[in-house]
Amino acid sequence: MSELLAPILSHEEVADFAVITRSRGSKLILANGCFDLIHAGHIRYLIGAKSLGGTLLVAINSDEQVRKLKGNGRPVVPQNERAEVVAAFRCVDAVTIFDQPTVAEIIRLVRPDFHAKGTDYTTGTVPERDIVRECGGEVAIVGDPKDHSSSILFATLRRGSV
Repeated sequence: MSELLAPILSHEEVADFAVITRSRGSKLILANGCFDLIHAGHIRYLIGAKSLGGTLLVAINSDEQVRKLKGNGRPVVPQNERAEVVAAFRCVDAVTIFDQPTVAEIIRLVRPDFHAKGTDYTTGTVPERDIVRECGGEVAIVGDPKDHSSSILFATLRRGSV
């Protein structure tokens, strides 16, 4: 991997990453998603997360979890490549891949100061909101209006009407 990429951390390494982040006086921001076909909404979400002020860790759903969430034929891009693409963004400080149905276990491991979610959520509808609060963090809604969707892009491509 290039030194231009943020590190892609194993499940075991994310807790140490959180400790190091805090020892440097930085807040830890956690964002998560599938990131199968990168679009402007993803970029705006990650930039919005980073703008909370701190170190941005992005947790990416494993291939198995993407299939469960999005259906057969997804993901199109394998998890290691999705992680590499996200790690190349300037606003991202580290990436990890998670294989659970939700990001709750990562939240418990890293105890983020902020759990950033996109505008398709409200602070009241984020599934992990209670766990974030139990861990001393805060849910933050970031990014632009949900006008972008990888699922819609894939459907458009299948119809051939791009």
